[in-house]
Amino acid sequence: MLHGREVPQEHSHNRFLDGVRANLALNNPAGITDPVFGLLGDAAAAAGAGTITNLACLHQATADQAFTNAKAAGNVTGQADALMYAALERNTGKVGLASVSCNETAVNPEIQAVQQHQDPASANAASVNKAIVLSLAKQLASIGADPQEALLSGTFAPGSLSDNTGKGNTCDTADDVEGCIFSQNLLVNDATAEEISAAVAGISSSSSTTCSSTASVGAQAANETAIPTETATATPTSTAADAFNSALGVTASKLKARASANVQTFTGTLGGAAPAVIQSTGDRPFSVNGSTFINKTAALQRSCSVQNTACSNAANSGTLPGTTVADCNAQEVACNAAAS
Repeated sequence: MLHGREVPQEHSHNRFLDGVRANLALNNPAGITDPVFGLLGDAAAAAGAGTITNLACLHQATADQAFTNAKAAGNVTGQADALMYAALERNTGKVGLASVSCNETAVNPEIQAVQQHQDPASANAASVNKAIVLSLAKQLASIGADPQEALLSGTFAPGSLSDNTGKGNTCDTADDVEGCIFSQNLLVNDATAEEISAAVAGISSSSSTTCSSTASVGAQAANETAIPTETATATPTSTAADAFNSALGVTASKLKARASANVQTFTGTLGGAAPAVIQSTGDRPFSVNGSTFINKTAALQRSCSVQNTACSNAANSGTLPGTTVADCNAQEVACNAAAS
């Protein structure tokens, strides 16, 4: 149950792509190249879809597998990243154009309950996107994550329907670690904090450990805000998106290069994935959460240290049951070893 965006803006929410990337790497039976491909038109998406043949469902399949892996590891942050990713827009070829829905059922009911944002200039976008955010907030609350984070899955201000470039009011900076929608202050909230609090009232966390979800898709859906869905089965959206991707220089080879710009290869996710280490050009070509480094090893060590701090804080606060600071320190040792 997923839907769309104008092009290109697949790197606007990089922080969530990084989280999904790390958790997808734990077990990736379909061989999906990178989460970024799930946000593209079909032709570009095909280059990174692995064995997924229903390209309209690559976005959902990527989120679903990352969520499964994070849940098995007891990683609430990873589960939240997968839910947030599932709610991001998918590229379309025109401002105001919605993308085609996935027609398959997700393995995880939490993912099934989340739709992706629609282009803010599309029909009824304000109400549709608001309902999506409120449903996402419910799922975040159900796994023990902060439901207010749902607002971060939002999109941009509506573009002009007469904009023939397809770009609208977007951004697409590949090496912006957090995501350019945040660093450039372009995010438009779809709901208020009060509306989210009201939506999640009475929802308690039930999946902060490695236990499997037992809720049925039907039961889960019964608790969700009704969200209008795009049911078209034709593929003009995908074709248009591919044409615009090509015209704007967004090619499969470039996307693969962008995806591999993160040189942090450590896959440990206790307390959350290690921040991406982005390699670019210049005198200080490596960056971690906005800090730049001359030396790759130093950047990787900073990434490991940031992960350790987050893990230790979570262990001390009790949000990682059964995990001690010693476990976090052991993970940092392994992370640094992977960097050498």
